[in-house]
Amino acid sequence: MTTVFLYDDARARTFEPFASTRPISEMVAGTTLIRERWKAALGVDDAQFIAGTRHADFDEPGTTAATGRLPAGSIVANTRCVPQLPGDPSRAERSAATCSLWRSGDELSAVRAREPIDLGAFADGSLTLEELHAGTGAIGNIAGWWLDEVWDFVRLLPEQLTADITRRIDRDRLAIGAPEHSTVIGSHPVVVQGTVEPHVVFDASAGPILVGPGSEVRAFTRLSGPCYVGRDAHILGGEISACSIGDVCKARGEISNTIFIGHSNKGHDGFVGHSYLGRWVNIGAGTITSNLKNTYGNVSLWTPSGVRDTGMQFLGTMFGDHVKTGIGLRLTTGTVIGAGANVYGSMPPKTVAPFSWGDAPNYTAYRADKFVETAARMMARRHVELSARAHRHLTAVHAARWTVEVDAS
Repeated sequence: MTTVFLYDDARARTFEPFASTRPISEMVAGTTLIRERWKAALGVDDAQFIAGTRHADFDEPGTTAATGRLPAGSIVANTRCVPQLPGDPSRAERSAATCSLWRSGDELSAVRAREPIDLGAFADGSLTLEELHAGTGAIGNIAGWWLDEVWDFVRLLPEQLTADITRRIDRDRLAIGAPEHSTVIGSHPVVVQGTVEPHVVFDASAGPILVGPGSEVRAFTRLSGPCYVGRDAHILGGEISACSIGDVCKARGEISNTIFIGHSNKGHDGFVGHSYLGRWVNIGAGTITSNLKNTYGNVSLWTPSGVRDTGMQFLGTMFGDHVKTGIGLRLTTGTVIGAGANVYGSMPPKTVAPFSWGDAPNYTAYRADKFVETAARMMARRHVELSARAHRHLTAVHAARWTVEVDAS
């Protein structure tokens, strides 16, 4: 059985506030985890991640950390490459069987190793795919997108949503149409696999809409395409446009150009735009993000290498895993909130370090044992158990948390 090893290179490991708590293969791009995209693109059943020792105990369904040596014939793929979902799975399988190199655009995106590789070679992420010895097979092409910066998840979202939903409809032969008691505007396809109450508007003028199985869309919701609602998600009202709402999420209010990985809650009113929510995030009632500066200039964002100009006019907040916000919190453009932070009050600085707690700087550190206890309690409400491995992982992440040394005013 061919295995694809999903490699976070040094650049991917700077994609905070997410990279310190999860491999980049476990990020959603468009509608789908990068891991699932690579499996589909290569027609393989097994995927393991290579993201450094800090994620050795990362534990979510479907994930496996690579250990030991990679056998000859293994495929190593760069997780910053986001493959387009294939329209023909059999063609993907043939490519995996015959190719030794895969390119995406002008860059090398995956290599089939000619000889075994010690996992230590990938330890710090500096190894490039060009340095690996490939076999003599054909060169394949992976259609898709490259993530050069963490904000590219938001920048590319509308394009990826449109491509993903269209491919899913064609590949799975999904029935197009919405309930008669709803209103459909526009000519792009609308697919509803869940439950929709009366007085729901599907605006497909700008792109397709897909509502997944087990989901619920309540009355007085307007979904504007391109838009995706995942399995068992609950849309509780409001206007949601160009969003990817992941599995088992709750969403209400005005939300635009935003990704929820899954198991996150925004169950109250308040605007969230051009943002990214990690897993197990809870947005307090009335939390508001700004996604546009009053000067209409480019938004800057904190990164581990300093504050950077994103080149984007619209950019909201990056919410790390397990972030909690209080009632009425206001977040300015280009805010980064580190994993496990619990912030409340009026307006925090543009960068909040992981596991911060309080209503204003200087924040206190959220105790590791108390944080893990709260995480387990939240997960249990969604019938998910915090495993012993996940407990170790979160505790280790807490111990290695990064700090902010910039003027974030």
